[in-house]
Amino acid sequence: MLDGKTILVTGVGSGLGREVACQCVRDGAKVVIGARTKDQLDAVAAEADPSGERVAVVPTDITDPEACARIVGEAGTRFGGLDGLVQVAAFEYAMGDLYQSDFEAWRKAFDTNVVGTMQLLRPAAEAMKAGGGGSVVLIGSQSMYLPLIEQMGYAASKGALLSSMFYLAKELGADKIRVNTVVPSWMWGPPVQLYVRMTARTREIPEEQVIEEIQAGIPLGEMAADEDVAQAVAFLLSDRARMITGQSLLVNGGELMR
Repeated sequence: MLDGKTILVTGVGSGLGREVACQCVRDGAKVVIGARTKDQLDAVAAEADPSGERVAVVPTDITDPEACARIVGEAGTRFGGLDGLVQVAAFEYAMGDLYQSDFEAWRKAFDTNVVGTMQLLRPAAEAMKAGGGGSVVLIGSQSMYLPLIEQMGYAASKGALLSSMFYLAKELGADKIRVNTVVPSWMWGPPVQLYVRMTARTREIPEEQVIEEIQAGIPLGEMAADEDVAQAVAFLLSDRARMITGQSLLVNGGELMR
């Protein structure tokens, strides 16, 4: 589905970013992966493509404009251009309600999740424009719509990113660049597995009970896994989605229907 394309994926660690990178390789793409921790990037690269021919590693902090330009440049240098961007990198720890929130954490969330995204998108959009177009997939959060745990600052930053998507889709459409957002809810993968373990330990209940409580409101009866979300991302990157832009796609088993 992604044969011949070069895709840049940020936020590649042990969760969704890793799965997106691996899915893109499985679907035929060449992939440039970025995150702040090189060891994690190297491990994902070795897993996704042991030959080392189709994955490039570039340690990147998206709050640094020079680092953003550098990782986009690597796509051109190593693979000849850029066809898609998946912006997974995020700061998630702006937790709490109005009275508990640390507003410095809010600032970091907005600086990373919104401003950092735009800093990365500037050079990425220029590179895609030079190649005749491309696809941008942003990662939202169902917490924008449905408060399930106290994470107001994080949710607000993702809401701002969603608003930005509409403007980006309009602006970049003239350059044949599509911009969409995939919106997960609970995703079964390392971060949620850690949450389940911690919650079970704190409440002194079995982990299975925590999982059952999470899944009780999901019509399909189970939470999506990282790979389910990654497959939705890969579709939006592909030419099969060539007329889809400015859209948000919920991947949540029907927990919230819009």
